[in-house]
Amino acid sequence: MNYFKEIFISYGMNDTVSNYFSAIMLILIIALICTVANFVAKKIVLRLITHIIKNNKFKWGNAFLERKVFQKLSHIVPAIIIYSFASAFNNYEIWIERLVLFYIFAVIIAVLYAFLDAINDIYTAFDISKTRPIKGYIQVLKIIIFIFGGIIQISVLIEKNPLILLSGLGALSAVLMLIFKDSILGLVAGVQLTANDMVRVGDWIEMPKYNANGDVIDITLNTVKVQNWDKTITMIPSYALISDSFKNWRGMQDSGGRRIKRSIYIDTSSIKFCTETMLEHFKNIHYLTRYIENKEDEIEIYNNENNINTITKVNGRHLTNIGTFRIYIQNYLMNHPGIHKEMTIMVRQLDPSEKGLPLEIYCFTNDTRWTNYEAIQADIFDHIFAVAPEFELRIFQNPSGYDLHNIKQNETKK
Repeated sequence: MNYFKEIFISYGMNDTVSNYFSAIMLILIIALICTVANFVAKKIVLRLITHIIKNNKFKWGNAFLERKVFQKLSHIVPAIIIYSFASAFNNYEIWIERLVLFYIFAVIIAVLYAFLDAINDIYTAFDISKTRPIKGYIQVLKIIIFIFGGIIQISVLIEKNPLILLSGLGALSAVLMLIFKDSILGLVAGVQLTANDMVRVGDWIEMPKYNANGDVIDITLNTVKVQNWDKTITMIPSYALISDSFKNWRGMQDSGGRRIKRSIYIDTSSIKFCTETMLEHFKNIHYLTRYIENKEDEIEIYNNENNINTITKVNGRHLTNIGTFRIYIQNYLMNHPGIHKEMTIMVRQLDPSEKGLPLEIYCFTNDTRWTNYEAIQADIFDHIFAVAPEFELRIFQNPSGYDLHNIKQNETKK
């Protein structure tokens, strides 16, 4: 500064003008040095670091490049140069140093944020991240960095010890608890969700209270993001998964079987004992041949041993069309390629109602994918509805307009 001042005075300028022009010249020189330093840092040093990382066998270094950790760190270089020249401006030295330090700490906070994001990206590449996500913990660290970084920045501006400001936080604890209530609840919930393995990214969860029914695509400190089957996004507070009930379909997906639990209603007026003609017909059905033969022998032995008069069907034991139909469905399911043979396969009767006799099919498909599951289920019930008349059974349904039209036509013919 004095050197430039002497030059301008030698050209006949007074002290005020020479001081003004000296300051401008020094600012221009500092700006030029900062520009050169910034160019060297970004065009040479950063390119060298990028080249080393990309040619390294450890690919996790790419995460730091994608998050621009080194690029953000390079912003400190011009700030350090300005800080070094602050003493040249006697009247403004203190404020220049304070502002530069404020900026440097802001850059450090941004670098730490980017570093934590890169750590999360690296961790997400491993399978363990699906069962033990750390994004919530990283967000907590960001909050801590933000609070302590802000305190340090304020202490730099006012030239006070950061410990003095930290001691004052005790009085503001109630306010901070209120401000960060959701974050605190989210942190506690995140720890419980992770420790108990209650939900993972990729899980299919169902939570009617929040109209959520789909896959978990992200778990953060405060929210769990669910993509519903209609492609909408539902945001659920993390602590809601602890305080409220929700259904996780992961067990079904891990087991390899998805349940079918559906009933067909049989018109009770079509249920009857099997005649000889019906039994002969049933023997020609592949899934019933052995069953009919064994059952006939069993029934005949029982009736003969107990001297039962079989002329009347009420006496003794006899096959019914509904019982034979139930066994047929059971054997059909046992031989269906889409049914999981290691899980429960059952065809049972439920309590009769005004709609008839419910015959419930309870089994599991061996493919948990939604479209394949629905296709297998539809294939099974297509067959059941089509084969019921072979057993002289009628599927119940309420009278339709077509039925009423037929009744009217029959009455007209009469």
